[in-house]
Amino acid sequence: MTDSQTDKVHFPNQSGQPGESFEPRQTSTSPDYHPNPSSSLPLSPARQALLSDIISLYSCQPTVERVKRYTADCVYDDQFVYANDRYKMAAQWFALPKLFSRSVNLGVEVVRNDRDLIQFKNEQLWKFRGLGKETTINGLVSLSLDPDTLDSDFIQVKYHKDQANEKDYSHDGWGFSFKKWQADKVPSLMDSPEVEEFKADQRAAKEPVRKYESGTADAPKKDFPNM
Repeated sequence: MTDSQTDKVHFPNQSGQPGESFEPRQTSTSPDYHPNPSSSLPLSPARQALLSDIISLYSCQPTVERVKRYTADCVYDDQFVYANDRYKMAAQWFALPKLFSRSVNLGVEVVRNDRDLIQFKNEQLWKFRGLGKETTINGLVSLSLDPDTLDSDFIQVKYHKDQANEKDYSHDGWGFSFKKWQADKVPSLMDSPEVEEFKADQRAAKEPVRKYESGTADAPKKDFPNM
């Protein structure tokens, strides 16, 4: 354990439970997720390697090995996507270079380093392919860690959530329906042997999507990084 890592546990200790059981849920006292790398909490080598692989995925550098950072029954949840197995998630990561000519990480700040949860502020610059337009997005990324691999050199993720403002997701309404529809659809549109490596994962165990009344329901308010 590093000096910054706590032994606080947030999720079930059974890896066999599907990714939905590992959802981190919180609202923030501020919508400002601009990272301050100089304040980033230190990570152990194994955790730093995990973070580096996640940032490489964000940076349009997908590989089969990097996608294996997720369990077969993982969930990926952001403002555009809700993918509830690794096959769907792989399609999303391998589709990024087709949509963006480049993606550059501008900064990371680790704000929580608990036994089974890593959270970091992330700033990413995206350039749309064929349009020449760039946009910079700041978000709070939460990685719920797989209990079976917590102490290994290759830590895996059960639930990956990327929040773009102070609210969490309700998982309800037409916006969520679109998020889930496109995540379900993209794998069938991909002609990628790398994505096909994960096709069996579409049979991974799943639970019903957890829905909430709003983006603040059942979402304790936290102050990042001072929690």
